Amino acid sequence: MIGLNLRNVRLRRAIAPLPLIQRRIVIYTPPLARLIEQLQKLPSVGPKTAQRLALHILKRPADEAQALAEAIVNARQQVGVCQTCFHLSADPVCTICRDRNRDQHTLCVVADSRDVIALEKTREYRGRYHVLGGVISPMEGIGPDQLTIQPLIRRASQPETTEIILAISPSIEGETTTLYISQLVKPFAKVTQIAFGLPMGGDLEYADEVTLARALEGRRELL
Repeated sequence: MIGLNLRNVRLRRAIAPLPLIQRRIVIYTPPLARLIEQLQKLPSVGPKTAQRLALHILKRPADEAQALAEAIVNARQQVGVCQTCFHLSADPVCTICRDRNRDQHTLCVVADSRDVIALEKTREYRGRYHVLGGVISPMEGIGPDQLTIQPLIRRASQPETTEIILAISPSIEGETTTLYISQLVKPFAKVTQIAFGLPMGGDLEYADEVTLARALEGRRELL
């Protein structure tokens, strides 16, 4: 009876699930495992989505996979920030800043390049932009010196700038950043803040185009 119990224990151990790392090695060949691991580092990509993307890439023709890899490498090497507004650009000065047909009197301040993209999709705003590169967040060690606030002050003090629109997402950190910047640029131009149809903590990039368009139209002056 004891011998039978021992055999049962050995059998259970033999068929017991392997630890996650060992199972990953067994299920995925190493190159595929590395691809899935790298894809999981992308925002909002979990294990299942990473696996689905990796398998899709392997099913595509080799030239498509090569084109994807080259596009990633080239974008990483060639895309930097505009020297004027700090929006993403492959050139020293981005196409928006080079466009003299845009309204040179308004300057829209945003936290991230994703916000520029979101606002441009509305087709309602035709002025200039300034990308801060984040928001003030003491918990994450981000202070005013880590943002492009000094270049913003220089742009705000230019004679052609008559209105500065603060379009920063309405989180606690965003509101802190808005208040801080508004006090610095008020001596140079009228300061307005877009009217958000968003919940507290919402992000500009996730808002629909109609909401953003109405927010621009309903902006109010900060006193």
